[in-house]
Amino acid sequence: MATPDAQPTEPARWRDLDMLLSRPGNLVAASFDPSPTLRDEIGSFAEVLVVGAGGLGCELLKDLALSGFKNLHVIDMDTIDVSNLNRQFLFRVQDVGKSKAQVAAKRVMERVSGVNIKPHFCRIEDKEIEFYSQFHIIVLGLDSIEARSYINSVACGFLEYDSNDNPIPETAKPMVDGGTEGFKGHARVIIPGTTPCFECNIWLFPPQVKFPLCTLAETPRTAAHCIEYAHLIKWDEVHPGKPFDADDAEHMQWIYSEALKRAELFGISGVTYSLTQGVVKNIIPAIASTNAIISAACALEAFKLFSGCSKTVSNYLTYNGLEGTHIKVTEFVRDKDCLVCGPGTLIELDTSATLSQFIKMLEEHPNLRISKASVTHEGNNLYMQSPEVLEQMTRPNLSVPMFELLKEVPCATVHATGMAENNGKKVSSLRKLRVAFKGVIGDSKMDTTESS
Repeated sequence: MATPDAQPTEPARWRDLDMLLSRPGNLVAASFDPSPTLRDEIGSFAEVLVVGAGGLGCELLKDLALSGFKNLHVIDMDTIDVSNLNRQFLFRVQDVGKSKAQVAAKRVMERVSGVNIKPHFCRIEDKEIEFYSQFHIIVLGLDSIEARSYINSVACGFLEYDSNDNPIPETAKPMVDGGTEGFKGHARVIIPGTTPCFECNIWLFPPQVKFPLCTLAETPRTAAHCIEYAHLIKWDEVHPGKPFDADDAEHMQWIYSEALKRAELFGISGVTYSLTQGVVKNIIPAIASTNAIISAACALEAFKLFSGCSKTVSNYLTYNGLEGTHIKVTEFVRDKDCLVCGPGTLIELDTSATLSQFIKMLEEHPNLRISKASVTHEGNNLYMQSPEVLEQMTRPNLSVPMFELLKEVPCATVHATGMAENNGKKVSSLRKLRVAFKGVIGDSKMDTTESS
């Protein structure tokens, strides 16, 4: 009889997966070809990116590795904090201060033989767009609307349209998005051009709770009031013109210290560093069991997407474990006029318009309002705002006509990355743009928003 600590043998570990992949069924995809070797083929061919290595991300890495995916990447800019240890099970006390992505990758590779996980300890915006093109599926385990929106725009940017503005399915970059809030969670499948993207139903996310400034300034009653006072009022008073960065540990520590002083002044208790992070970032405490349930749903959807062994969820699954268990699937409809997953905002240019003039248009365009834009075309950098070395290399292009930079074609797709306003905040944004040149034969047939 096996001891409780004994590891399963390789055939036993994969028994259920092999059974699922080796038999036909009524719910399989048309392209599904059952085979006892399909798991090995998936493991050697599929490239999957996990975005986020926190509570949900740890579960996702484990579940995907145990679902036969052997080539995984994980990206996360955060380091491990003591407060993470109660639910982010891949981390230990000795890991505090280390990269979440690096430690999570190391732990899963130690436990699941044959899997290779490459960690990326950086911001998602730090990666070139082409980095994301190598993956067959992107799985999101994020707690930020802004980060979801950015990855969504990157993935939708790979979608191509034919001359009749119909999406080309082969160019779609599928995503599986998971999220948890206490006892609640969701898992959804996003296939750009087919299902709604993140922006199509961003209204599903409730607005952030806001406190009246008069209450914060004059009559604070809770620890959250003291934190928001330091965040919204005191920071600008002490650091005029300096933007607050919620991901900067020094900035967050300053807010915490000021909130403590404010709380002591008014006899309010309960201000902690973790609460400060939660209020400033609008983070709701996570529960390990919810993360595990949502991760399992996301990993299953990723497995179905790649293998075709069953139909994927259509297309938004919600879970509520607050009182009993309630699971519901809702099919939302794609917004065909979506600025992100649609054919792209079309901008008409004169053939003489330079790249510098084009970037200026992006700032003034009513549907874009992108400032400090970097522009790429087919993986080539036309102009990069940063780092400094790339800015210097691409600066000469600013005075070159776009018609020349885009190889004198009638219409071309470019990507612009910069800062845009989202819910009153400036956030990193990526947009797909279709540039058409006036008077050139072969102009696009889609409705245009003219700029000059």
